[in-house]
Amino acid sequence: MNAVTIETIEAARSLLDPVMRRTPVIASRVLSERCGHDVVLKCENLQRTGSFKPRGAYYRIANLPAEARTRGVVAASAGNHAQGVAWAATELGIASTVFMPTGASLPKIVATKAYGAEVRLVGDTIDDALLAAQEFEAETGATLIHPFDHPDIVAGQATVGLEILDQVPDVGTIVVPMGGGGLAAGIASAVAALRPDVRIVGVQAEQAAAWPRSLEAGEPVPLAAMSTIADGIAVGRPGAVPFGPVSRYVDEIVTVGEDSLARAVVLCLERAKLVVEPAGAAAVAALAGGELDVRGRVCAVLSGGNVDPLLLTHLVTHGLRAGGRYLDVTVTIPDLPGGLVAVLEVVRDAGASVRDVVHSRTGRGLGIDEVDVLLSLETRGAEHRGEVLAALAESGYSAEVRA
Repeated sequence: MNAVTIETIEAARSLLDPVMRRTPVIASRVLSERCGHDVVLKCENLQRTGSFKPRGAYYRIANLPAEARTRGVVAASAGNHAQGVAWAATELGIASTVFMPTGASLPKIVATKAYGAEVRLVGDTIDDALLAAQEFEAETGATLIHPFDHPDIVAGQATVGLEILDQVPDVGTIVVPMGGGGLAAGIASAVAALRPDVRIVGVQAEQAAAWPRSLEAGEPVPLAAMSTIADGIAVGRPGAVPFGPVSRYVDEIVTVGEDSLARAVVLCLERAKLVVEPAGAAAVAALAGGELDVRGRVCAVLSGGNVDPLLLTHLVTHGLRAGGRYLDVTVTIPDLPGGLVAVLEVVRDAGASVRDVVHSRTGRGLGIDEVDVLLSLETRGAEHRGEVLAALAESGYSAEVRA
């Protein structure tokens, strides 16, 4: 396959400019404060179909010869790539078939159909869907549009890098989520050609981090297993095409845990007023810890915002809990009139808000005149949680924090 050059990236920009949104760059004061550098967010969650994926998909499909176009395209995806391919193919007047796992979220299935694709649900995993897509390709002659492992895909994604250089001319560091590597390879290739002084940092989910081991081995190495809420970057084996640019131009790859990802989703909602999926918030998660090695002005790429509303409610709850905004604590109190009122007054005076109260008289170790009360509280953060627990202890209550 041909290498991704600055010439092909510029060609991709010329083709994509009339059809892609030039997504905004917005300042983030909270991240700037946490990492000690000016931080801006490149909002690809506001791109067509809700992620950066249409850039590569459109450029890849647009470059197909006329004969291949008549046979249509096929893809396998559980989310963003599915929608990107469906939209791009429809825009170009080409038939598309997308294989999705049976467990794919309903909103993503509905959206993919709405963008014009024929959706077929197959198997339990993306690997099952990919196998079905490959069989479809062999049977029909349709062109398989890979989510990251093709030079045209990488060149299309690279236009994000060109936009960042235009919109943030003094950028010193770009932080980008990484799965198969198409986006990171594209951005890094564009930036290396035009601004080799800019530092590129890739971010992977801790429980789906195939790149560090692969780079150490000098070739793509598959993971034995993955489990992460960041399904958009849960790729078990790095792409062969992105591998070269990533190994040459990406300066560092870091990993972030599940709690950090959930907190990053909440931070984007609460402070930036942006809906971002866990994978799309990976760069924010890395910066929010304040320990990332950056220089100059920092641009964090928000790679996508397609998140099931039901999942979002769970993510928000998890993120709030991880950020110290919820406290579940079991308190042993006297089983006497006024016992509950007394402990609630301590909570009130400490500034916490009660969400729920559950009594239990059957806990092990309870005296006949005692009762356990599970208090679900809203707090203002980790420091405030500590203050509430200290107030309970000072008032003589035995309190056990529930996970």
